[in-house]
Amino acid sequence: MVLPHSRGEGDTAERAEEFVELVKSAGAEVLATIPARIESPNPRYYIGTGKAEEVAEAVRVLGADLVLVDHLLTPVQERNLEKLLSTRVVDRAGLILDIFAQRARSHEGKMEVELAQLKHLATRLVRGWTHLDAQRGGAIGNRGPGETQLETDRRLLAERVKMLSKRLEKVQTQRVQQRRARLRNTVPRVALVGYTNAGKSTLFNTLTQGEVYAADQLFATLDPTVRKLDDLSCGPAVLADTVGFIRELPHDLVAAFRGTLAEARDADLLLHVSDAADEERERLHRVVDQVLEEIGGDKLPVLHVYN
Repeated sequence: MVLPHSRGEGDTAERAEEFVELVKSAGAEVLATIPARIESPNPRYYIGTGKAEEVAEAVRVLGADLVLVDHLLTPVQERNLEKLLSTRVVDRAGLILDIFAQRARSHEGKMEVELAQLKHLATRLVRGWTHLDAQRGGAIGNRGPGETQLETDRRLLAERVKMLSKRLEKVQTQRVQQRRARLRNTVPRVALVGYTNAGKSTLFNTLTQGEVYAADQLFATLDPTVRKLDDLSCGPAVLADTVGFIRELPHDLVAAFRGTLAEARDADLLLHVSDAADEERERLHRVVDQVLEEIGGDKLPVLHVYN
């Protein structure tokens, strides 16, 4: 893993620890971590040439088959690193997308993740991947992506994106109708939000006596779950558990999950769950606030809950 950080970042250690947890959540084994201080991004590799050579030597010595970079890389930087290292390179966005792909359970969630992955792939669908043919099962199915094949891939990808977008639009229309029905019933809506692994699903299970999957890992829960609470002194309410937030959440993922995140955007009250033991909780609060602003939920009343 490469853990680049810019001068002036005050949460370098915490961010590195979080990235290690992300990698483990994806099911990868960490062989080494290589920190890199970035004064200004190298347009070719993002990291400096000397650091890139250091990573290449580590890959050779350790026999690593994947390099993960804790930053958003441009398609050119990712491709240049793969050519230099002769192995796959995945940036922070690609890693988070992979975790989401593993954890999505509902039909809607799977479509949302696939749509985000395809949009991410579209920016990287360029000629120049033949140096990885040996790592991808030899020549079978990888006979060199000439221009004709490249154009075919782009067309097929665009068609798949269009189809998924239409399907999601239909599902999200149904969600809007369901929410309108709840509005007509004047049942208050409460949504749990917060940084990933802050304890939202555990609190949801406690309040609803439910069995939503909860674990001490990042993005344990992706698909929203809604339950009605009938035993409140103020009357019945609807409680929704939502996906956790994280810094530098890929924009394609935020866009794709807009329907799912609407449970938070359309709530009457947000319960912002925080890990009270986390020394970085104020910084993480700002990350959650930023994502809420992106989905249009930043004007809602918030009750902070410290776990």
